[in-house]
Amino acid sequence: MTVPADILKKVKRIEIDTRKLVNNVFAGEYHTMFKGQGMTFSDFREYVAGDDVRAISWALTARAGKPYIKTFEEERELTIILCVDVSGSQDFGSKDYLKGETLTYVTATLAFSAVKNNDQVGLLLFSDEVELYIPPKKGRMQVYRILRELLYFKPKKNKTKISVALDYLRGVLKKRATIFILSDFQDSNYEPSMKLLERKHEVIAGLVQDEAEYAFPDVGLIELQDAESGETLLLDSSNPVFQEEMKQRFNSDFDQFQKNLKKSGVDSFRFEANENYHKALLAFFRRRKAAR
Repeated sequence: MTVPADILKKVKRIEIDTRKLVNNVFAGEYHTMFKGQGMTFSDFREYVAGDDVRAISWALTARAGKPYIKTFEEERELTIILCVDVSGSQDFGSKDYLKGETLTYVTATLAFSAVKNNDQVGLLLFSDEVELYIPPKKGRMQVYRILRELLYFKPKKNKTKISVALDYLRGVLKKRATIFILSDFQDSNYEPSMKLLERKHEVIAGLVQDEAEYAFPDVGLIELQDAESGETLLLDSSNPVFQEEMKQRFNSDFDQFQKNLKKSGVDSFRFEANENYHKALLAFFRRRKAAR
């Protein structure tokens, strides 16, 4: 596929911005925030009092005439899956960035972090169906492909069904992975699928929001169209009742989101659709690192 020059320019711009963050800001944070995938054999050493007798290598002990044990190291290589919402609601933004644009930057930061640490990284784009799946691989070319799809891919659907993406990953992933679900989570009834996925994999939810969703600006009469349903409404944004209803709806949705994650045992972070997304991501990395 020939990629248009404007897309290549965007890929390069995102690469410059996110690589700078990865190298200067996130250095060391990503590497220490995740649990290893297991323990791999490292070497043998002589047994000393207090060692676990279950680690004794009986074959080497018999040959050497004195006890030796096996030593192990945490296996650091990870498989990262970036599960990104491309439904119609990602086209909303009240300032310089749309929610979908911010998701692209967050995804790029995580992808470059994975490559820098020699991890595999894959991508799943979803609406109310799985729109695209790129299996995990290593290398910078894999990140370029992920960025190209994030910028160039045109989803077929506008609605959101998170459970479809989670169920797909549960079926396709054979090896334990760390899965980032990046969405505004404007959906319901996904927690059973999330709980099932969490049993085998580490699942992390990244919630993107726009300031206008919880502090709607007073701009008088305004016509709004739901990006997913297509429904159009004429609203008076200066009406205090409308302002309060919007605030209460936001708070209710956010409370439900947190309850859903708590039920599923899933960790999360929240970020807004603006250029400061990296602050929320860095705070999450550091919180995870401190909790280890």
